[in-house]
Amino acid sequence: MHTVGETQYNHWFDGLALMHSFTFKNGEVYYRSKYLCSDTYNCNIEANRIVVSEFGTMAYPDPCKNLFAKAFCYLSHTIPEFTDNCLINIMKTGEDYYATSETNFIRKINPHTLETLEKVDYNKYVAVNLATSHPHYDSAGNVLNMGTSIVDKGKTKYVVFKIPSSVPEKEKKKSCLKHLEVVCSIPSHSLLHPSYYHSFGITENYIIFIEQPFKLDILKLATAYFRGVNWASCLSFHKEEKTWIHLIDRKTKKDTATKIYTEAMVLFHHVNAYEEDGHIVIDVISYADNSLYQMFYLKNLNEDLEKNTKLTSIPVCKRLVVPLAFDKDAEAGTNLVKIPSTTATALKEKDGSLYCQPETMCEGIELPRINYDYNGKKYRYIYATEVQWSPVPTKITKIDVLTKKKLSWEEEHCWPAEPVFVPRPDLKEEDDGLILSSIVTTDPKNAPFLLVLDAKTFTEIARATVNVDLHLDLHGLFIPEKDLNAEHE
Repeated sequence: MHTVGETQYNHWFDGLALMHSFTFKNGEVYYRSKYLCSDTYNCNIEANRIVVSEFGTMAYPDPCKNLFAKAFCYLSHTIPEFTDNCLINIMKTGEDYYATSETNFIRKINPHTLETLEKVDYNKYVAVNLATSHPHYDSAGNVLNMGTSIVDKGKTKYVVFKIPSSVPEKEKKKSCLKHLEVVCSIPSHSLLHPSYYHSFGITENYIIFIEQPFKLDILKLATAYFRGVNWASCLSFHKEEKTWIHLIDRKTKKDTATKIYTEAMVLFHHVNAYEEDGHIVIDVISYADNSLYQMFYLKNLNEDLEKNTKLTSIPVCKRLVVPLAFDKDAEAGTNLVKIPSTTATALKEKDGSLYCQPETMCEGIELPRINYDYNGKKYRYIYATEVQWSPVPTKITKIDVLTKKKLSWEEEHCWPAEPVFVPRPDLKEEDDGLILSSIVTTDPKNAPFLLVLDAKTFTEIARATVNVDLHLDLHGLFIPEKDLNAEHE
């Protein structure tokens, strides 16, 4: 995954995308694993070295190339074409499934065989250079996602777009992407320093975008290749700046007129958001700095793991509450949050803006999942991996956001992946279902396995061991049998 020939990637997030799946059938579990045969993968394997740059690893011309070939290679990196090494998540669009990352490229896959199919460039349908790998799905199956348009026609903006769940009957064999539509765009606070973001939130009536002061320097990005540095070095955290909260009305497609901000933070994952009594409640996992990304450089992930991967900021689950309607004549310093169940505040400033101070829900959790039927709605349970001062998870945890009580699963020498909630077909309560997590074991005597927990009690129901070198994954998707059509078999 992290080595090609005699060359090695610098960062854990750069490795060649390796897909794996667990299939439940007739009381048995079948395991399958395949590399994503992207253009990146094929070019690297053919050259027997890393020739396509990733975010933390810059690839340079083959030393055997002639001067003209080298010069052309350098010029082509002035405006870089990003990798199609889609290693973060799996997205469903209509009846199709795609491996995704944070670039403008996604790769269609067969979810049953894990065969790599066509390459898709978002840019053919919407002007974005980067896109999140955490889309949202509405009740009709439409996909809602966001991407960054860098200096397009003199403007840098964040674009929200929708991919429909189906196409007209006469276009039955065509991709839903051909009917992609732009929902709205949000101007960046800075032309050359757009915010980095990994996810966003939605409620019934609003799209929530948090523009954090963890920024990408476009000029540094354009010159990174010449300067001999990777693209990750073009990201920096500006702790002295504000974190802006954008609330886009899904009907009018406009941002709220009130300027809303909170303390400087770095966040990767939204947990959930919902509307309650004229307020929007937003739950996120945040950090006080950007040390998390630095921890995953491979030079730190060695036998001195605990020593080298000491986070300077642990992940904190925070709740932000924004009042949608309030007294414009309220005095400066007035807390406008009227929900009694939270300690989060929204203070009115002299200029009419709102300063939101979050409530700390819990500490030390990452890779949050919920029962997706409650996405954008008031909910009660978070399922997550638990970490402390090291970024490697050691537990799976269930948090009750109402009582703040926790249930956990852990086992010695086990590293759990993101817990995926699977609802029971006859679900009656929010936590009526199962938790699935692939478990990497560091004890060579014990094989890795897929863990199945009762989501309500967090007791183990079953485990399926696999006699392979299982790798810790990032994100995944549960696909019910009814969603696998004959084409995927």
